[in-house]
Amino acid sequence: MTQEVRSAAQSRKKTLSTAAKPGGHSPTATGPVFQHYQTAVQLVQQGKYEKALVAFEKLLPVAPPEIVERCRMYVSTCQRQLEKHGLQFLTPEERYDYAISQLNGGYFEEAGEQLARILADYPESDYAFYGMAVLNSITGHAQECLDNLARAIKINPKNRLQARSDNDFQSMVDDPRFTELLYPEIP
Repeated sequence: MTQEVRSAAQSRKKTLSTAAKPGGHSPTATGPVFQHYQTAVQLVQQGKYEKALVAFEKLLPVAPPEIVERCRMYVSTCQRQLEKHGLQFLTPEERYDYAISQLNGGYFEEAGEQLARILADYPESDYAFYGMAVLNSITGHAQECLDNLARAIKINPKNRLQARSDNDFQSMVDDPRFTELLYPEIP
């Protein structure tokens, strides 16, 4: 490393260490608070949500303003993951209701996982195929939407009527394959 590069790196380190607000720490500093933050993030990445939640909750009162919002986001993530693993469903319909609530909340991955579990246990669940079609439509997966909606309609033809007025398929209305699926009787 040249002397100029070393000087620039040392100058950058000084700038970062003095960039903290009075009484706070810079998020890029190597102080104990930031080290605890990095450890907690690693726990989340390893799927150790209980330990990560405890670590972030301890960190929040002493966290510098620069990372407080990130800590809160990780607390929320950990809580959601812990709730997800503690869920018990007595019927596939209860799981479906939960999946739709996740879909409506924008948690598409969780919704998809729950619908896939229903289909794994009950492969002729027209409502789960319909839910998957809605999810595919919302997330921009046109072919998967068509495939799942076709399965839902094949199992229960009433799904065709429901899909005709379902606003969740708004992204599909200009697709001729979608029109053909919903209105096969029109030449």
